Amino acid sequence: MTQIGNEYIEHYPKWREDLPGKDLAWLAEIRAEAFERFTECGLPTRKTEAWKYTNLAPLTKDIFAPKVSAAVRNLTVVPAHAPNETAAHRIIFVNGRLEADDSAINALPKGVRLITLGEALEKEPALVANYLAASNKPEEPALFEMNTALMTEGAVLMLEPEIELETPVHLFFLTTDEAAQSAMHLRNLIVAGKGSTATIFETYLGTGKTEYWTNVVTEVVIDEDAHLRHYKLQNEGEAAYHIAMTVAKIGDRATYDSFALSLGSILSRNEIQAFLDGSGIDCRLNGVNLARGHQHMDTTTVIDHAKPGSNCNETYRGVVDNHAETVFQGKIIVRQNSQKTSAHQLNRNLLLSDEAQAKTKPELRIHADDVQCSHGATISELDEQALFYLRSRGIAEDVARSLLTEAFVVEMIDEIEIASIREAMRHSMVSWLSEMTGM
Repeated sequence: MTQIGNEYIEHYPKWREDLPGKDLAWLAEIRAEAFERFTECGLPTRKTEAWKYTNLAPLTKDIFAPKVSAAVRNLTVVPAHAPNETAAHRIIFVNGRLEADDSAINALPKGVRLITLGEALEKEPALVANYLAASNKPEEPALFEMNTALMTEGAVLMLEPEIELETPVHLFFLTTDEAAQSAMHLRNLIVAGKGSTATIFETYLGTGKTEYWTNVVTEVVIDEDAHLRHYKLQNEGEAAYHIAMTVAKIGDRATYDSFALSLGSILSRNEIQAFLDGSGIDCRLNGVNLARGHQHMDTTTVIDHAKPGSNCNETYRGVVDNHAETVFQGKIIVRQNSQKTSAHQLNRNLLLSDEAQAKTKPELRIHADDVQCSHGATISELDEQALFYLRSRGIAEDVARSLLTEAFVVEMIDEIEIASIREAMRHSMVSWLSEMTGM
């Protein structure tokens, strides 16, 4: 057992007294069982294959206690690049707690519920009980179990069948210096009923320079014929740790379109596990990592084709500068009876310095014969000829490098369908690139 595991064992009886829903017997049982499973396996180490390239040892030097106190109002740090309130139903959490005064949940159509996990546990526990009790257990579930045992807050979005929610839902998580040395164990639940349509935008922003830990699990249930667009922007504080897992269960003929842009935190891992539990499914996982300094960014995905006749496509790109490091681990599983599956995976990485590192591990596990599957990975530097061409036209080297890097990234961002979210992603990318030129 690692040090942080021992600390959690010691403190859990005290911490659980302040967790939401402590008077719900069924929830107490779920928490206790999850914590027991966590103590059996402990915090993942690099001896675990799925964590071979990401070292969580920094989390063991201090104990990050769950943040359960009230949020701190700090309106001036809500970023200008967030979608305008009129363009999204926005629910804001500051330091792991709801900031009700600044959230902007406009009139929701009948059949749509958007509330916090804390509110659901207090007023409508039956709304979330079945989902929390019957969660899909991901591979290497240690941090998933820790989150279940210690979850404090999060967003709950539920769409009834055939509902089309045209306005995006923005889940905004802001962390300030007041959360130093704390852990935000966030749990989001998104349920798209049969034939429904929605767009979700998760944003994680840190404004300070102190250490904190965001440990978030987002559970997604997409019923048959439903369509869900799911976007994420991770721009945590420069000393933060961001460990995130999305577990998506997808039904017949449903569509799941995911995109994640990561450029914050000193250590991050964005893990997506998609269970294609039906036929005719279209699953798309895409993303970009922008890393510099001494950042470590890990993208790990599992797409599990359980039934025949579904498609998946995933493309992730990384830009790595200075002494930073990125990791991509992508696994596609095609089960024995999953004939007529189409699955394609690509990881491309651009190194901007001699010290930068990119580690990539695409993987196919195919147990059926009538399939179309491919995977690939590249690690390269900027094209010297293209760089020379731009410089020969009078463009400074740092500007030329920035332009070529932007071209490598922007075509991924331009595929985002929602204009306000696309512009938010572009703004974050341009801000990151501007540091290359000092502009």
